[in-house]
Amino acid sequence: MNAVCLFRRLAAACLLAAVLVLAGCHRGSTKDDPYLTPQGQQQFDATIQAYKSGQFLVDGAVLSALDTGSHFAYLKETGQLPKTVLLVPSDDSKVRKQHLQYMARLQLDYGFIVYYDDKGTLKKIDPIETEARDLEDYHAPVKMNDEQQGKSASGGGFSPEQH
Repeated sequence: MNAVCLFRRLAAACLLAAVLVLAGCHRGSTKDDPYLTPQGQQQFDATIQAYKSGQFLVDGAVLSALDTGSHFAYLKETGQLPKTVLLVPSDDSKVRKQHLQYMARLQLDYGFIVYYDDKGTLKKIDPIETEARDLEDYHAPVKMNDEQQGKSASGGGFSPEQH
């Protein structure tokens, strides 16, 4: 009886070890992009993630395009400006045209080179082709409360028949 119990515990331990090994290999990723792995990102001086509404995730902080430009201005002043930057999607947003245009502007302003993933291919941003745009601050969409919904700024409009 003890041998059977010992065998079951050994089998359960082996099964648990196999599950943990397989879970560690999966990582939840669907692409095998070598530059999106931590080892691949080491070939770039900086990695930035695209975020919602043209914002960026820089070192864990959500920054507007204007604030991201200020971040690079600080790095330039302190002598830590990167030579290469990798723009990757975040969990919340893919890399959009607006992100590319902002990064093209930063590339022109600070002289570093920006790379991004274009459907599985690593590409360099061309500031002329991408049409670099001026950096903007983030403005959250204005939400109206229920009583203001559907009303105009004029307060109901003017009707000539009322006079």
